[in-house]
Amino acid sequence: MTPPLFGVTGWKNSGKTTLVARLIAELTKRGYAVSAVKHAHAGFDIDHPGRDSFKLREAGALEVALSSPARFALMRELGAGPELPFAEVLAHLGPCDLVLVEGFKREPFPKIEIRREGAASRAPLSRTFPGIVAIASDRPETDALPVFKLDDIAGMADFIVDHVGLRPR
Repeated sequence: MTPPLFGVTGWKNSGKTTLVARLIAELTKRGYAVSAVKHAHAGFDIDHPGRDSFKLREAGALEVALSSPARFALMRELGAGPELPFAEVLAHLGPCDLVLVEGFKREPFPKIEIRREGAASRAPLSRTFPGIVAIASDRPETDALPVFKLDDIAGMADFIVDHVGLRPR
């Protein structure tokens, strides 16, 4: 069975990663197994020059898997190919109770939109993108959707648990 998805979306510099990290901490404290998926718009590297895995990738390996008693990672070079479809990214996740997704605002799963002073834009996303079911903001909002203060992590976690139908732990 596929675990439920819930996302955090917003403009650049709105605090998406901080909010997702705080939600993960709150939900895992409650006993839920949470996985995370983050969208990056530009090229990124999780490996560094001089590391063995970097050398293998630079030598031309299509995929490099790293495994230890503490963690497992898989890096796949896409070259000039297209970005992996969202469903394929999800297919690589292991078992969990919930997947929190940062970004992927065009994908149709429930999301909290973060609105924050200092973000790249103040334009609301909820009128344009599917699945936005709540707002987290550092300013007063007059939206028909539920609105949370940015520091109301417990309230947002309660909302997510209820919205996706997780059983209490």
